[in-house]
Amino acid sequence: MRLRTTIGSPRLSRFRDDVMNVDLIFKIAAVGILVAVLNLLLGRSGRDEQALMTTIAGLVVVLVVLLREISGLFDLIKSLFGL
Repeated sequence: MRLRTTIGSPRLSRFRDDVMNVDLIFKIAAVGILVAVLNLLLGRSGRDEQALMTTIAGLVVVLVVLLREISGLFDLIKSLFGL
């Protein structure tokens, strides 16, 4: 017995949502790794102020990404309840 899945099937839609969640985790991890490497390089070269600014910029980038996802969540909740 073979299962047929179409593009609009709930099973495939759930799979896409899981992939998006993993993609979000990978984006945040990539920014964290990049910021950590830059912080280490700048700190070792004696540029502590730039290292701090790099860390703050990485934090802001991650917060913006999370804010977008939270905004999408609220839009989904509004559409579910018809508000």
